[in-house]
Amino acid sequence: MPFFVYGTLRPGEHNHDLFLRGRIRSEEPGRMGGLVLYAGPGYPYADDGPGGSVLGEIVTARPGSYAELLAELDALEEYVPGEARSLYERVARDAVLADGVTVVRAWVYVAAPAVAARLRSGGTLIEHGDWRGARTSAPARGEAGEARGARAEG
Repeated sequence: MPFFVYGTLRPGEHNHDLFLRGRIRSEEPGRMGGLVLYAGPGYPYADDGPGGSVLGEIVTARPGSYAELLAELDALEEYVPGEARSLYERVARDAVLADGVTVVRAWVYVAAPAVAARLRSGGTLIEHGDWRGARTSAPARGEAGEARGARAEG
């Protein structure tokens, strides 16, 4: 299954080259509905939001790279299935390609429940759903989370 990325894993961003270069077969612009986007400390968080939409890319791994890439992205996103301290959860959702018609099922990393609750009560919502347009007002990668390593989003 492809991945829907909306932050530092997007083309041209820091973690794209570190994790995806040479390991993907394709990447296509798309949107994922039913989500809203919050600014994080150098990386964004997507959360459930009826009527919302997040802009990103749908990334398909090369055959033979998938299992390793999945494990590395889970580690990058600090996602451990069933672990309450995870920052993100990896869930399968439908995304729509830029043509506005083609639907693709993809993994996406969304804010884990405890993180989502904090964001909903006091986070900075990115109204237009595009982190690239909003990140100039957020701290640069590493300013708030350097001790946690090279973070991403999904």
